Amino acid sequence: MSDVVVVGAGVIGLSSAIRLAEAGHRVRVLTDRAVEDTTSVAAGAMLGISGAGPADPVTAWTERSTPVFEELAEDPATGIHRRHGRIHVDVADELPPWARVLPDFRALGPDETRGRVGMAVTLPFADMPTYLAHLADRAARLGVVVEQRHVADLTDLTDLADAAEPGPVVVNAAGSGAGVLAGDPTVTGVRGVHVVLDDAGIEEFEMEVVAGPRWTNVFPHPGRVVVGGAALPPDDETPDAQVAEEILARAIAVEPRLAGARVLGREVGWRPVRPSPRVEVDDRGVVHAYGHGGVGVTVSWGVADEVVGLVA
Repeated sequence: MSDVVVVGAGVIGLSSAIRLAEAGHRVRVLTDRAVEDTTSVAAGAMLGISGAGPADPVTAWTERSTPVFEELAEDPATGIHRRHGRIHVDVADELPPWARVLPDFRALGPDETRGRVGMAVTLPFADMPTYLAHLADRAARLGVVVEQRHVADLTDLTDLADAAEPGPVVVNAAGSGAGVLAGDPTVTGVRGVHVVLDDAGIEEFEMEVVAGPRWTNVFPHPGRVVVGGAALPPDDETPDAQVAEEILARAIAVEPRLAGARVLGREVGWRPVRPSPRVEVDDRGVVHAYGHGGVGVTVSWGVADEVVGLVA
């Protein structure tokens, strides 16, 4: 039997399961899909910054998470690695004050940036297939049980309860499906598309911050390069293949060496977007941790720490 059931085996669910097990809870994770098939595997996963304001809980979660990622980056087997690169900002006329304390910060000159302002920095990145495998292995070593099972009702998990004990505490970390489980109509599934390319000898990342739903990211990982990006709402019916072609063309314009790289595949994921992330306990005693949009990996350890506090 488990005294905590986490619904969802993406990055928020697994990170929360690990922290709960470390805190002494017996933990079971229920997931519709195998870990390697969750939406989290398609995350671009540039870490260390969220772009949120100083009073936003996303900022606090990021600050809790970043030291964990920096420590994990010391071991290549975790899938976390550091990259130097450039961020081009087209939504502001000046860089935020916190940017200047990022590792290896340098403001880009007008002739270097494709935005109104830009910066060169060094940040941790997650190669998501490797990182999720690391999280799953770490959870297993802590005794966490991962079970592939569909959950349609967060309050109907009575078979996991011991007749002599209260039922398990339920943590809803089901990503884009969490809103349906919680009866929360404010959650929107925003489609993201990546093109995965063979290693083209690219060492530095490129990222654009724009107001629109299409931009260009070039994220090099060991042995592959992931290019994006798109944030397409449900009413945008552009076929994935067309979105991928457009993304690749924009990426090649930014980094011509990609023109000769072999295409390894295409990744499509649904970001669970909400007006603000939900990390709280409802009146039924269910702990909710969802709605983090495109920063789910970035805030994952900070959110996991808060989940432990809410369960306790």
